[in-house]
Amino acid sequence: MAAAAATSSCRSPLAWLFALAAALFFASWYLLLDSAAGTPTAARAYLGGGGGRRPGPGHGRKCDPAVALLRVFMYDLPPEFHFGLLDWKPPGFGGGGVWPDVRGGGVPEYPGGLNLQHSIEYWLTLDLLASEQGAPTPCAAVRVPRAADADVVFVPFFASLSFNRHSRVVSPARGSEDRALQRRLIEFLAARPEWRRSGGRDHVVLAHHPNGMLDARYRLWPCVFVLCDFGRYPPSVANLDKDVIAPYRHVVANFANDTAGYDDRPTLLYFQGAIYRKDGGSIRQELYYLLKDEKDVHFSFGSVAGNGIAQAAQGMRASKFCLNIAGDTPSSNRLFDSIVSHCVPVIISDEIELPFEDVLDYSKFSVIVRGADAVKKGFLMNLIRGIRREEWTLMWNRLKEVEKHFEYQYPSQTDDAVQMIWKTIARKVPSIRLKINRLRRFSRFETNKTDESPPHSSSWLQNQTP
Repeated sequence: MAAAAATSSCRSPLAWLFALAAALFFASWYLLLDSAAGTPTAARAYLGGGGGRRPGPGHGRKCDPAVALLRVFMYDLPPEFHFGLLDWKPPGFGGGGVWPDVRGGGVPEYPGGLNLQHSIEYWLTLDLLASEQGAPTPCAAVRVPRAADADVVFVPFFASLSFNRHSRVVSPARGSEDRALQRRLIEFLAARPEWRRSGGRDHVVLAHHPNGMLDARYRLWPCVFVLCDFGRYPPSVANLDKDVIAPYRHVVANFANDTAGYDDRPTLLYFQGAIYRKDGGSIRQELYYLLKDEKDVHFSFGSVAGNGIAQAAQGMRASKFCLNIAGDTPSSNRLFDSIVSHCVPVIISDEIELPFEDVLDYSKFSVIVRGADAVKKGFLMNLIRGIRREEWTLMWNRLKEVEKHFEYQYPSQTDDAVQMIWKTIARKVPSIRLKINRLRRFSRFETNKTDESPPHSSSWLQNQTP
């Protein structure tokens, strides 16, 4: 009996400790579940619960203007100037709202084919909306609600799409819808205090198609244009000092997992496209007669009709060098098709301006030849054949490194074409501020107007000349 009592007294403390530990465990588990039940799913993911991860900038959270490289005020233009050109209509009864919700499946599709090559206004506008709505974006540029807090003012007019779709006059109208939209844009800007305060010098206007903004460009000359080249602009309207050159959107597919090195590309020099062009493009005809019978050279007429784009992609991928010759304008999307095909570009266009050339050294991945030299008999072929395997391979590898800088996509990715354009604009901001501050030197003596009062009609903007 005594032994049994001793054993029982030994077990009691152990049982008590076990019971206490179990009670504390269940109590703490209950409190944890109760706390999680009161925490929103997104917040739990942010804190590391629920199997989620802490979101980076632009992934579930709006971008922070305080840390952005570029703060952008974007006008809420009516949809007829932007996504309405893609047949998008605001959702809901009555069609309220100006912008699509880009966080889910609400992004309107852009038409394919050659329309895509000048689609930059679409990609930049989507990225600004993403920065505001909390959709994925690197957050280099952030939309802000007040112009006073912005570095630049963005004008979201899809000028290239407007020209492609509405430049023809449709009876009984006496003018095209494209020209009518340009006129309404001028009237809109003329009524805005943001334009009046800066004279438009901090406004970013996209006119990537060479014929985009054909009328309005001469009224909007103080602004920052984003263009493909300066071929159809006088220097007083557009120039490298104030404007930005942006790449075309390539139309051939990317050459993913490219292992086709020097020996796997049997064609030495490739060109397929329009041969007979006007203006500076007449050099194409001269080069055609010089090169058409050369060994290992493919130089032929081609277009996007039928299977033309696929044929061009196949030809570029099988070639070591791809000719990029001036046409009706100094630039074309062929350069960027060459880059994503990893076919070393041979650029023959004396008036061309190259995107992001202040940070990219094109001589590391392309060959640039003066037009006067290119048409000398034997010059071009001797130059190309003199580039050895080792040098070509270095340029080929460099093409694979830089091609991301020429990629338009949504969601945008770090250092792609959209982010590179924002960074280029950001580098213009000090110059923009200098021009605006100089403009304000004698503003105190202007007794008939103030910085805050917009003009009463569009005549002030319409009568501007460079």
